[in-house]
Amino acid sequence: MSLRSVVLRFGLPCSDPVDTWLALATQLSLNELVVAGDHLILEPEVQDPNDPRPYVTVAELRARTAEFHGRGKSRASAALELVRQGAESRPESLLRLLMRQAALPETEVNSVIYDAAGRIGRADLVFRQHRVIVEYDGDQHRTNKAQYRKDVIRWQRFMRAGWDVLRIHDDGLFTHPLRTIRDIADALARAVPTQSNLRIEPQTRQVGALFAKSISDADEIEEDEEGDE
Repeated sequence: MSLRSVVLRFGLPCSDPVDTWLALATQLSLNELVVAGDHLILEPEVQDPNDPRPYVTVAELRARTAEFHGRGKSRASAALELVRQGAESRPESLLRLLMRQAALPETEVNSVIYDAAGRIGRADLVFRQHRVIVEYDGDQHRTNKAQYRKDVIRWQRFMRAGWDVLRIHDDGLFTHPLRTIRDIADALARAVPTQSNLRIEPQTRQVGALFAKSISDADEIEEDEEGDE
């Protein structure tokens, strides 16, 4: 690690965000590396003055990855093409990647939705053309009653404004991903009944296998490292 790559984080020296991300390319699966990239580039709607974001811009991540020639470069380059602005949690990123691998249409991430009265709020993953919203319903909805009440009101307003809202729980993402993909594909198909030329055909053959390996992907990582050396 060069001295120029060392930064202070809450008073402690550590590697800078890009060097950390590139080092993780030899340790994480492709999906988890994308999750880390989404986190690093996030520009939150509300900034914490004690923790300025983003930690790195997409342009910086892209430039440094192009200059990098160490182990893990090919995995980092592949992950970089999948990183997106807006994801505020690991499950949101993984859910987006799950839908992408199933060849569903690209979604907007944490976009603001409006109705006739004005702003309703942000939605996790938005198929705007189809008026379908996919929300990851995390554990905070069970443990934080105030947040849960706000979310219920927001979901109700989405639906009154004509949006189909699908709420995905942890088992839908990690245990039954194929079922989740079929549910989302069905919602997209229902949204455009008059467009006979539009068929949503999820590519599900490899979805389950990929997400079963989402955390530990050692064999592929070692192959990637051999190719980068």
